[in-house]
Amino acid sequence: MRSLIVGLGRAGAGLHLPVLAKLRTRTPRLFDDAPVTACEPRTNVASRAGLTVAPTIEAAAAGLDPAETVVHVCTPPTERLAVLSELATLGFRKVIVEKPLAADIDDLARIIRLRRKYKLHVEVVEPWLASTLTARLVGLIRSDRFGAPQSIEIVQNKPRFRRSLVMPGHPTAFDVELPHGVALALRLAGAARVTHASGTDLEVEGNVGPRMGGANVGLRHNSGIHTEIRSDLTSPVRERRVTVEFETGTAVGHFAVSGDDHHSQLTLRSNGRSEHVVLRDDAMTEWMFEAYRKFQVHGEQTQGFTFATEVVQLLSVAKNICAEPVSRPEPDAVAAHAD
Repeated sequence: MRSLIVGLGRAGAGLHLPVLAKLRTRTPRLFDDAPVTACEPRTNVASRAGLTVAPTIEAAAAGLDPAETVVHVCTPPTERLAVLSELATLGFRKVIVEKPLAADIDDLARIIRLRRKYKLHVEVVEPWLASTLTARLVGLIRSDRFGAPQSIEIVQNKPRFRRSLVMPGHPTAFDVELPHGVALALRLAGAARVTHASGTDLEVEGNVGPRMGGANVGLRHNSGIHTEIRSDLTSPVRERRVTVEFETGTAVGHFAVSGDDHHSQLTLRSNGRSEHVVLRDDAMTEWMFEAYRKFQVHGEQTQGFTFATEVVQLLSVAKNICAEPVSRPEPDAVAAHAD
């Protein structure tokens, strides 16, 4: 198969390209020998060995066979619908979309209709679902080793000042790290509803990034488990941690915080004893390999897409909660309370 990357920003150039290069070396039978093609309108991004760059999607599509091409949509969430629409009209059907699938519930509905109309096969990037650490946690929950899980805490912190202020491609902090956290919570504990949510602005020396400072979401799962997800984009340190509290023990997992070292860690504590293990965990590479395998064999595609829509729906509810104005009592009510 061929690969077309739309958008050579942080996700396209910093994540998808390196992973593709690794996969093309590891599993060459999956790929055509031709260079990866990319669409990037910025004039300072040039073609190089192994990469051909064009300024528009139409120009990049020239010479590509849509039936044998996987398109990686790495544009900001607010541009997803327009990009997917253009790709669909050009005949492309195999699409990898960066998370989140859509910026809001309205765009999500339009993407669902577009997918149905053109019979698109859409895979939404969720590397944590392919993580060795996630598999260990799922196995631990199913094993009943420490009894039933009671609660889950997911923390996703990192400093994100320049990109939030200079290149505001994401509408809110809910769209940056939380899609991973919500997807992980659904995988570990099943379907859920939002119980509460909050968000903060990012402020640096008089510059303000509205709703880009951080975000918190509470979920109540149908299984009875409660999940708290927190993301601080002003944190001085990077951290991706999940804690599962069981009846008789605790599991604390740390996902890799960058592509520099593909390892995660898991610590189990119970009855005063502790067990720690380091796991080889190149989650993004494994996720993309499985996505290409599905495209190659025309595998099942509904479950993953439906899962991604559930993530967007929950995040949309959380964002709507934060957008609601704070109710203030009427003056008479304040006076009555004072009396």
